[in-house]
Amino acid sequence: MYAIIDIETTGGSPRLEKITEIAVYLHDGEKITGEYVSLVNPERNIPYYITNLTGITNEMVENAPRFFEIARNIVEMTEGRTFVAHNARFDYSFIRQEFKSLGFNFKRNILDTVTLSRKLLPGHRSYSLGSICKDLKISINERHRAAGDALATVRLFELLMEKDRELNSNRQSLVKNTRTSKLNPKLDTGKIADIPEEPGIYYFYNDKGDLIYIGKSRNLQQRIYTHLSNNSTNRSMEMRDQIADIDWETTGSELIALLKESSEIKRNKPHYNRAQRRTSFQWAIYSFEDTGGYINYRFGSLDSDHTPLSVFSSKERARAKLESFVEKYSLCQKLCGLYESNGECFHHQVGICKGACIGKESPGEYNERASKATEEFVFATRNFFIIDKGRNDDERCAVKIFNGKYYGFGYFDINDIGFGLTAVHECIKHSNDNRDIQAILKQYLKTNRVEKIIEF
Repeated sequence: MYAIIDIETTGGSPRLEKITEIAVYLHDGEKITGEYVSLVNPERNIPYYITNLTGITNEMVENAPRFFEIARNIVEMTEGRTFVAHNARFDYSFIRQEFKSLGFNFKRNILDTVTLSRKLLPGHRSYSLGSICKDLKISINERHRAAGDALATVRLFELLMEKDRELNSNRQSLVKNTRTSKLNPKLDTGKIADIPEEPGIYYFYNDKGDLIYIGKSRNLQQRIYTHLSNNSTNRSMEMRDQIADIDWETTGSELIALLKESSEIKRNKPHYNRAQRRTSFQWAIYSFEDTGGYINYRFGSLDSDHTPLSVFSSKERARAKLESFVEKYSLCQKLCGLYESNGECFHHQVGICKGACIGKESPGEYNERASKATEEFVFATRNFFIIDKGRNDDERCAVKIFNGKYYGFGYFDINDIGFGLTAVHECIKHSNDNRDIQAILKQYLKTNRVEKIIEF
């Protein structure tokens, strides 16, 4: 027995956004046996880009029931049934969050038609609902409306069941082995099965509801399972024993997970993160111009009186960065804080340095190279978007850099990109810039590939 479901929402985060429409089709494994479709008043404004995507306006939901008014219908219709949806964890997490706000623990077994499609129908270019239905000649009436997408998911599900019977496939449970006997007795271990194997951030709470830890991972399920079975240190076991509830949010891109983790830790200051943060980014590289007009660099302990070019987790990493500058840009050891002398540096003695340390090379010539080194740390005054993976095939994330500063991030539907960059600009939610964020962005761009950079 199945409940095949689709929702529309005001945005992508179940913790921050709300449902605007829901469709539920009951299925007995052969045919539809019941249905429920309703608009939902989200009790907040629907962003323009969401209206542009779904066609659902603020006026349409003004007199629609609020979620608590239809909650009983959802509970009764899905009772004893498997929750089926395309990218099921998105729909399921929103519905769970709506019920959580009402003080009700909504819990159902879930089945994701994206996962099933990848297993039973390999070889497709994309497994987004629009793409897979187009490939399989399943028509979708009213795309991005709950009833239209849910009915298309019904047809896809029926095809998948037929294919499954043909192949006699035996799929393993998503629930993995974990030493649940050692976990906090108040932790709902059934919830562990719902954790997706996707990038995102996660939250641990104690039995009083206090947030005790925030983390990020490329694979949420794998990382959280590691925490719950970690016996490596006293601190790890102490934290594990306190975990009475878990929450998470998928981000699609690891970069978004890094940015969100950093800002969430600063905002919430969880107990076990504070212990970690004391040892992070305690070294820095600084830049200044000396009395002769030469750009100088120094590395040292991080302090609040000076603005660093970049921050590092260790003295060795900061020093190594300056040493790479000396080699890459032919800079002076002395002016980079790597050689103490009242006169020339050692490199000039052996004919490598061009003599900025003793005024032999002019400030203009030397600073031209030194400025290129500085540019590795700063975005100057550039305006651009970093575009990377979203949480599903139809979505991308965007990180906005404005006047060289981090401005925020958001998600947009790739089907809206025909409107130019408007959808990208509108999806951004403003966040504060800080040196940790700058370090994350610069390090990530150096060591990882993103889909594209768009200047504006």
